[in-house]
Amino acid sequence: MYESNVYNALRQLRYDIPRLTQMMDPDRDEDIATWIKIVDIKLLARLAPDFPLMATICGGGSSGKSTLFNTLVGEHLSPVGGSAGINRRVLVSANSQLFTRKDILSSLFEPFECLPEPLKHEQALAAPGCPLYAFSDMLPQNLVLMDTPDFDTGAKGIYINREVAQQALESSDILIYIFTNSNYNNRDNTDFISEMLTGMGMRKCFLVYRVYPSFKDEEITEHASTVAHNLYGEEFDRYIMGMYRTDEDNAVAAGKHFMALRPVRQEDPSLIDALKSMDVGKLRLELISSILKDAVVKAQQVLERAMISYNELCLYLDTLQTAQSHGVREALQHFPIDQVMKRFADIWMSTDPPYIKAMRKAGGIIELPFKVLVDTAGKIKNIISGSQKLEPQAAFMDKIEGDLISAINRLYTKAVNAEISVSVHQSDPVAVRMFKNIEHIRKHKGLKGNQHPLVETTDEKGNLTVHVASHPVVFPEQEKLRDRDWKSTIESILSRKDVIVELSDGIEQELKNLTHSFRKKMGMWTKIRQTFSAFLNVVPATVAVTYILSTGDPVGAVGIKVKLTGLFGLHDLYALVAIPATTGLKRADKKQLDDLLGPIVQTWLNDKLTAVQNLFEQEITGGIIGVAKHAIEESDKTMKQIEANIKACGKTMIS
Repeated sequence: MYESNVYNALRQLRYDIPRLTQMMDPDRDEDIATWIKIVDIKLLARLAPDFPLMATICGGGSSGKSTLFNTLVGEHLSPVGGSAGINRRVLVSANSQLFTRKDILSSLFEPFECLPEPLKHEQALAAPGCPLYAFSDMLPQNLVLMDTPDFDTGAKGIYINREVAQQALESSDILIYIFTNSNYNNRDNTDFISEMLTGMGMRKCFLVYRVYPSFKDEEITEHASTVAHNLYGEEFDRYIMGMYRTDEDNAVAAGKHFMALRPVRQEDPSLIDALKSMDVGKLRLELISSILKDAVVKAQQVLERAMISYNELCLYLDTLQTAQSHGVREALQHFPIDQVMKRFADIWMSTDPPYIKAMRKAGGIIELPFKVLVDTAGKIKNIISGSQKLEPQAAFMDKIEGDLISAINRLYTKAVNAEISVSVHQSDPVAVRMFKNIEHIRKHKGLKGNQHPLVETTDEKGNLTVHVASHPVVFPEQEKLRDRDWKSTIESILSRKDVIVELSDGIEQELKNLTHSFRKKMGMWTKIRQTFSAFLNVVPATVAVTYILSTGDPVGAVGIKVKLTGLFGLHDLYALVAIPATTGLKRADKKQLDDLLGPIVQTWLNDKLTAVQNLFEQEITGGIIGVAKHAIEESDKTMKQIEANIKACGKTMIS
């Protein structure tokens, strides 16, 4: 039969499909509940090779179900009579040997959500309740036979027994459908049975026609074919296992005799012989393959919807993190060059060769540029000795605070809104990811052009603007953020604004590394005093423009543009207006200045980008980003498992 790996694959799908739905597509929970029930009842429980064949007798009111049941078990167990709706419970019979198997009752009656009770008297069937069972050694050991209440008893579309009947029918491998001349073409009845037979998997059935003795076999075959067509459609011959007639008899109706069943078609054996000789393994293989195919198709549909939701969540996360990176850049518009360059100068001079230090003590030419630094900044004392700590100007801190307030308000608005809009350059890694997600969403939704809620446009510079809807995964975190006291959040962020100005241990080490790198690049020519002195003169020339750098005044200036990929893969995070044209620097000096200042600014930005990003995530976006990343990671693993298990089940269906 089925290999154990198929059972394991299906069992894992049974766990992963509802889990993935809950994560990425929670609105579909009701659909999944039906799928779970079918997998549990119709597949997993029946993959065991010794699971018995489940056959259910069904039909409309007063069609003769109980009489047929008694006939097959060879005992008057189920009450019969002229009134419809006598029985209100399912009655089950099986060979006594079957009931000795461990856990068989719980497996057989799982659809009913309660264990059966033994039948003590037939009147017990008249009261609603759990199924009742009775032994019958006339039945084969691999067969469980069920008698069901009338599924059409009631009025105005309200059927009192339909739910109970449906539980039995859904748990069956085959159906024995009995009908009469008065209801054989009743579409309400056959539509209900058809749904049970074909709703998930194509189950076969026997047809039993209770007719007057005057009916010819040809008429019975014609009427039975009408029933079969109503149940299965044009290809009904593939699913009808036999057609039988039982003639009206008053003694049978009174419960004094059993039914006399006779095949209508020459190729059909007697009904009891047909039941005894059935190849249960082959039938179960055909049945489960059909149900398995339907279950796998459903699982594939769930997977495809989840993949769309997954891509939409990835797109939203990329957009939010891009908006956050823009906020970080906005918060770092002012660079404390006086502090950073002063510290770099300290480190540089501390690593000077001994003869340079000696010249500085002697008041030689090397000392002069650093005096220019002091005079130009107008606020640094004892800078060479480093005896006094430099404090940032109040105006500079005001600028930082203004930048922070603007950035956090803008980021908060984007984080709590139902849609985010951001712009990125199409060459950025994040833009490439966005395009891939957009194309995947369009492909799986069958959309063309801009037929998606997000709209992107590209300007002449290659900048991409994307509008992305918020994702259900983050709705709870967005609500938490809305419920917070925003004023206290702003105050909390501003209380830590010094993180932008202060020089961390990381920057200290990076400045030392830069110093070492610059000295290493200088090579042998640095030993030539005149050239070495010329290079050192570039350092104070850089610091001499402190005012221009601190205020960001671009008038008459040429820029040093620092390109970074340190935060979320974005390029061009910072453009620094650095050198005023009036300094009259030569091209060679300008290049040296670029070579020196660019890495220093980049070192500072790399450190501060991370620091400010952490600050924003702690106070604003962290909850949203956290749940989104977790859902993406978990759903990605789950979807890969589902894909693998769908393939495993698919191989079984093919084989």
